[in-house]
Amino acid sequence: MNRVGSMFTYFFTDGAVTDWESAKKCDTARFGRFFRKMLDSGVYLAPSQFEAAFVSAAHTDEDIEKTIAAAGAALAE
Repeated sequence: MNRVGSMFTYFFTDGAVTDWESAKKCDTARFGRFFRKMLDSGVYLAPSQFEAAFVSAAHTDEDIEKTIAAAGAALAE
C-alpha cells in the first residue's frame, strides 16, 4: 500500500512501487479479485490500482472500520 496524506492505493507486488516501471510490474489480476471482494462487501474502491482512494472528513470511524475489516477478509481469501 502506498499513501500520501489521506490518498492511498494498493499494489500487489513483492517490491516497493516508486515509479511507473515498478508499478507496471504489479499483479493487476490479483488487484481485480481484491477489488471485486471489496465491492461485494459494500466498499467501493477505484477499479484500477493505478487510481487513488481517499479518506475524507465525510468518512466515519464506522466506515473506516468496515473498510479495514473488508480488506482483511478479502486479503485472507
